[in-house]
Amino acid sequence: MSNPLSNLEPKAVWDYFYQLTQVPRPSKHEEKVRKFLLDFGKNLGHEAFADEIGNVIIRKPATPGMENRRGVILQGHMDMVPQANSDVKHDWLTDPIKPRIDGEWVKATGTTLGSDNGMGVATAMAILASKDIAHGPLEALFTCDEETGMTGANGIKSGVLQGDMLINCDYEDEGELCVGCAGGVNGTFTFDAKLKPVPEHHKAFKLSVTGLRGGHSGIDIDLGRGNANKIIFRYLNGAMAKFGVRLADIQGGSLRNAIPREAFATILVPDFYADKIAADVAEYEQIIKSELNTVDPDLRVSIEPAAMPEKAISDGVGSRLTKAVYACPNGVARMSTDVAGLVETSSNLAIVKLEGDKIVVKSLLRSSVESAKADLAEQMRCVFNMAEAEAEFDGGYPGWKPNMKSAILDVMRRTSVSVFGKEAEIKAVHAGLECGILGSKYPNWDMVACGPHLVHPHSPDEAVNIASVERFFRWVVETLKNVPVK
Repeated sequence: MSNPLSNLEPKAVWDYFYQLTQVPRPSKHEEKVRKFLLDFGKNLGHEAFADEIGNVIIRKPATPGMENRRGVILQGHMDMVPQANSDVKHDWLTDPIKPRIDGEWVKATGTTLGSDNGMGVATAMAILASKDIAHGPLEALFTCDEETGMTGANGIKSGVLQGDMLINCDYEDEGELCVGCAGGVNGTFTFDAKLKPVPEHHKAFKLSVTGLRGGHSGIDIDLGRGNANKIIFRYLNGAMAKFGVRLADIQGGSLRNAIPREAFATILVPDFYADKIAADVAEYEQIIKSELNTVDPDLRVSIEPAAMPEKAISDGVGSRLTKAVYACPNGVARMSTDVAGLVETSSNLAIVKLEGDKIVVKSLLRSSVESAKADLAEQMRCVFNMAEAEAEFDGGYPGWKPNMKSAILDVMRRTSVSVFGKEAEIKAVHAGLECGILGSKYPNWDMVACGPHLVHPHSPDEAVNIASVERFFRWVVETLKNVPVK
């Protein structure tokens, strides 16, 4: 297809971004985009290589007269969150994304756009390819598997990068400088489904929760959006008590770091109540819609007849699962008392799925306070242990403590005035940024995170503001010109 972004400015940034949309790059499947980036760097004549874990590093020498400046690392992640609307067929291993211009925004067609973090990668690529931008020694670090485990950041070795100032380009609010972030840990809770033959005198139905906006489980967690897993199990908890409903299958959510937008359950209803279940679901839908109408106006809870499955989840397991998911902490647990408006601690009950003979529940916990993160994890362990499920926590990563004396922060605050007409705001975020992990490997680094204006990352509503991309690019360019000497 022709490039619909070809007339946007800066042309180099948008051209590289479009090229990225044509290269499949879901997390843990970065082979194609890794080759794309390595070929890009080598074709420019730069040093370009992949490390043992799969990160790509490209080095560009300083421009004449800038050799004595401190080395800067432009950092972003090459992978993206693969989300598509249920009515869109998209093979994330082969199909390109279809970007489009919608007024002041660039969006995708029924899928995530990949501007998280494609815009950051494209910005670095444009600077690496430029012949007229002044800069000192420059490196680009493109990490792998950021979205589902921060594998690249965790696996990078100390001593590989030569610079000591890092600009992380994985941030979504224009005109802000992020100097701190939350740490996180994955929670996984496993039930033995104890599948049994379906009981007699029951009818099968498919219960669906759809139409939620979802979003980033860190950035959007304080917006009060509905969680499809919590909504469907809230209904199941009541329906089990009222009608003796049994659970045969559950498929809710898809990614730990995305607020679940959809959940589907196959349920078995005793014949006596089969003609009452549709009205009960409709009544429940109205209750939930009235609660979430402002943040999730397109929410739908529906039910329809389904083919009778061969087996169902054991009645006792289904009941314990339902109560545990219904009771499990989800959303904001505590707001920061030090930074106004900042979420301190939260959890996202992201996935509930029957996989073979196991039911797996997955959550992502975040906090800028390590003890609070550990406390929330223990609360969740207690909930699921009481339901006779196994609880495991792994993939923990540290937060990023602000350094208000950072040299790169000082430069970017000063250069922001010429770009935005005012000094950039200093922020910390509840999302997990790679800076926390990278800083533990390179404690001497000065770091800051910034980016153009993105909305609704990790969902098919994702969009990037066109004008903000030009301003962000100009900001980074001005910063590189003004990096201090070694």
